[in-house]
Amino acid sequence: MGFINISEFQPIEPVPGCRMRTPFGKNLMLSYLEMDDGAEVPLHSHPHEQGGMLIRGTLELTIGDETRLCQPGSMFLIPSNVKHRAVAVGGPCVVLDVFSPVREDYAELTNRYIPSIEPPSNS
Repeated sequence: MGFINISEFQPIEPVPGCRMRTPFGKNLMLSYLEMDDGAEVPLHSHPHEQGGMLIRGTLELTIGDETRLCQPGSMFLIPSNVKHRAVAVGGPCVVLDVFSPVREDYAELTNRYIPSIEPPSNS
């Protein structure tokens, strides 16, 4: 895939107020997550390792039994099967998440191919 223009990926909305675009390769998935003010990714866990970085806004992030208020530049690692939750606080947020292995549930929902340009017809 090489270079990625995130605007060419169709967003999916896993929960209300959260839109993500998820390009992926063989073993790694990126998730560009936009959260509206007050939007919540509820407490959940999955077998995939997850890491990330808050790009914009303020995020209340819970990992296991610890909750922190994250600011732009804050990074995090979430081991497999650890419960976690995120809430956008005081405005919208943008988060870059990384998953390994690829989250098959997101991959199935994502239009992962850049639309091809059809050649003009010769009629």
